[in-house]
Amino acid sequence: MNYNISGIHHVTAICGNGQLNIDLYAGLLGLRVVKQTVNFDMPDTYHLYYGDAQGHPGTILTFFVWPDVPKGRMGTGQVGTVSFCVPEQSIDYWIERLSRQNALVVGPNRHFGEEVLSIFTPDGLTLELVARREADQYNGWTDGPVPAEYAIRGLYSVTLMEANLEITSTMLTEVLGFELVGVEGDRSRFKIGIGDDGIATLVDVLTLPELTRGTIAVGSVHHVAWRTPDDEQQLAWRKKLLDLGIHVTPVKDRKYFHSIYFHEPGGVLFEIATDPPGFAVDEPVEQLGTHLKLPSWLESQRPKLEQTLPPLRIPVENNP
Repeated sequence: MNYNISGIHHVTAICGNGQLNIDLYAGLLGLRVVKQTVNFDMPDTYHLYYGDAQGHPGTILTFFVWPDVPKGRMGTGQVGTVSFCVPEQSIDYWIERLSRQNALVVGPNRHFGEEVLSIFTPDGLTLELVARREADQYNGWTDGPVPAEYAIRGLYSVTLMEANLEITSTMLTEVLGFELVGVEGDRSRFKIGIGDDGIATLVDVLTLPELTRGTIAVGSVHHVAWRTPDDEQQLAWRKKLLDLGIHVTPVKDRKYFHSIYFHEPGGVLFEIATDPPGFAVDEPVEQLGTHLKLPSWLESQRPKLEQTLPPLRIPVENNP
């Protein structure tokens, strides 16, 4: 079996307020809401998905909305930063747009020769906008509030905060197939698919042994999902992980993809998710994210859930 991970499928984080989350990610950052659904394991709470026009793997950031949960504590065993890819000529636009909306922004700084803006969200999640020439090969969400030439194209990378580089590096390289491509101080960069300049193919590891262990709550990343093309390869990955003595869950049906979960040795929760079937399985592409969608096994609870869940409004105004 030729195992194949082609990059990041999605990143899932935790927020405290669904409407403020939509206002930030759809309203300010200009991502498309590609799905309003519920956390299948906690169906009285929202699960919101953002991405490009169709929610292609590699563009997806999702949020569990947990309104009664305190903020997490940043530390090791966590994803410290989620980075998006933007066009090379867009940084000045983003500085002006974010500053005008009083967002907390630092930079631009440089990592590995790339221009990077850091955004510190009210929940506590740290985001980055990374300027890349290759971004112009991809389309962002062109019908949102950000002009098409400046729009976010997709995920770029995640940064893992680890106490021990070696054990996480071994998982990335010897198990998942990444290669070490650069080191800057305490930051090590790993890439899947050498020679491929596609989006969502990088992982940075910050080695921070002096930090205490982090706690996962509001403002934290819950997990990172890697892409695999189909169910057959996902099952092969599951067998490989089990054969290596790694505890991995059974396959879970997330309706829009199938998932298996396991922890890397440093503590970050990883997922391997299938590319299909995608987000158009239960609503047309032109209507993605506009209605509350439930899996078949929760449809009987729809009246109760619609009473329990607060209504959400998707920003539609054009604010270039």
